[in-house]
Parts: sequence; C-alpha cells; structure tokens
Amino acid sequence: MWTNNQSLIDNFILLGFSDRPWLETPLFVIFLVAYIFALFGNISIILVSRLDPQLDSPMYFFVSNLSLLDLCYTTSTVPQMLVNLRGPEKTISYGGCVAQLYIFLALGSTECILLAIMAFDRFAAICKPLHYPIIMSQRRCIHMATGTWISGFANSLVQSTLTVVAPRCGQRVIDHFFCEVPALLKLACTDTTVNEAELNVLGALLLLVPLSLILGTYVFIAQAVLKIRSAESRWKAFNTCASHLLVVFLFYFTAISMYVQPPSSYSHDRGKIMALFYGIVTPTLNPFIYTLRNKDVKAALRRALTKEFWVKAR
Repeated sequence: MWTNNQSLIDNFILLGFSDRPWLETPLFVIFLVAYIFALFGNISIILVSRLDPQLDSPMYFFVSNLSLLDLCYTTSTVPQMLVNLRGPEKTISYGGCVAQLYIFLALGSTECILLAIMAFDRFAAICKPLHYPIIMSQRRCIHMATGTWISGFANSLVQSTLTVVAPRCGQRVIDHFFCEVPALLKLACTDTTVNEAELNVLGALLLLVPLSLILGTYVFIAQAVLKIRSAESRWKAFNTCASHLLVVFLFYFTAISMYVQPPSSYSHDRGKIMALFYGIVTPTLNPFIYTLRNKDVKAALRRALTKEFWVKAR
C-alpha cells in the first residue's frame, strides 16, 4: 500500500486540456489521425530513401535522417497525450517525465543541427557542383550525421539536468500535455534566474546560430541560382530549396518562440499551441512537403507501389 501511495506522490499530473473538457475528444481524433499520417509519411520516406537506388544521394540520406527524427519526435509525446486525453488519470511517472523531457529535447536539438547540415548540402550541390561528390562523400555524410545526433543528445543531457535539479517543493501539477522545459521550470519553488540564463544561452546557441548559418547559406545559393541560364535547372534548384526552407521556417519559428525567452514569461496557452506545432504539426507535414514538391520522391513512391521494386530490393 505504501509503495502504491509513494508512486502516486512521485507521479506528475499533466493538466493538458482538462480545463476545456469539450476539446478532449476532438483533439484525441485529430492527434490520432496526425500521428498515423506522421508514421506513414516518415516511414515511407525512410524506406524509399534506403531501398531506391535513384535516391542514393547525400540529400536523401539527410532527408531520411530527418524522417527518422520526426518519427521518434512524435512517438516520444503523442502516445502519452492520447492516453491522457481518453483516460481518467492524467498522470506520468517521474521517470517517464524525465525520459520524455530528455528524448524530446535531444531530438529537437538534433533537428536544429541537421537542418543546418541539409542547407550546407544544398549549398555544395548548387554552388560547388563539380566538387560536390568529394565535399559530400558517403563517409563524410555519415560522420556529419553521427556528430549531429551525438551533439543533440549531449545538449539535451545538460538542459534536462538544469531543468530537473530545480527544487519543486512537492509541486507536481504540470499545466501542459507533456514534460517540457518551460512548464517544468514553472513548478520550481526557488529562484531559477541562473537556470533560466543558462538554458537561454544554450537555446540561443542551438537555435539562432544554426538558423543564421542557414540564412547565410541561402544568400549564396540564391546568388548561384540566379546565375543558372537554364530555366528548368533554375526551377529544379528553387523547388528543392523551397521544401527545405519551408521545413526550416515551420520548425525554427515555433521553437524560437518557446525556448529563446525567459521561462518566467512563459504563457501556458501559447506554450501549448507552439508545442503542438513543432511537436505534432511539423513532423506530420515534413514528409508531405518533401514528397509533394519533389519529383524524385514522388517517382520513387510510385515505383515502391510496384511488385518489381520489392523484388529488386531483396
């Protein structure tokens, strides 16, 4: 009995949308459909990128990494949200909350760096086409992808630790639908100025520095594209870059609005809306953005529907 009571005390209560109970059933349906689409879209891109020889290039190697990230990103939060929306108990264990915080932060941090690497890949392909196979060799791509994942998880370890160590004095009601830095820091019963300053510095470095590199890279890409004489080649380069820029905008706009601000000024309702965007909407839309705007991916998906494709894949 004591063990059960103690485990209940250790649990966090996720308020989510319980202040608006009429929203819970429609949101459950919307999140479930979005999660299914995210699973289907991202798994499809991973499979065709790996199995179709015509997509055997650095660009699609990084796109498949992005799809894997988005797949894990949604899986780290959405199943728990669905359970809480339909179940009477809106709780998460302390260990589950810490794990969710760490994994979600790690994947988000990794995506920040990965999007910058994808911009560099487009820069090398458009501005240095003759040297592209050397600049983006298979070995270098693997090293860059590995470094990106390691950096993201290392950053998450620091940010998660700074968040978790803040004393809460028994407070365990989180006004959010999953465990996130600003919402958890709101529970702190001591001055968190130092924690906030350290987290803001890390957030700025991880969000603003890669974003600045992406924007700077696209200035050079735009100059190179405008010099291309062939209208068809210019349109193809523009299409490829437009897909990436749209993904960058969707991710960075919402992430910066959440993490490059003092958690003390954090608004619960605004935080929930922003989290929905970069936690569910963006990972669901990403594969469709790359598919709908990319002839190579659409052709690969059509080939994947044929029997011959899977025979060759064996």
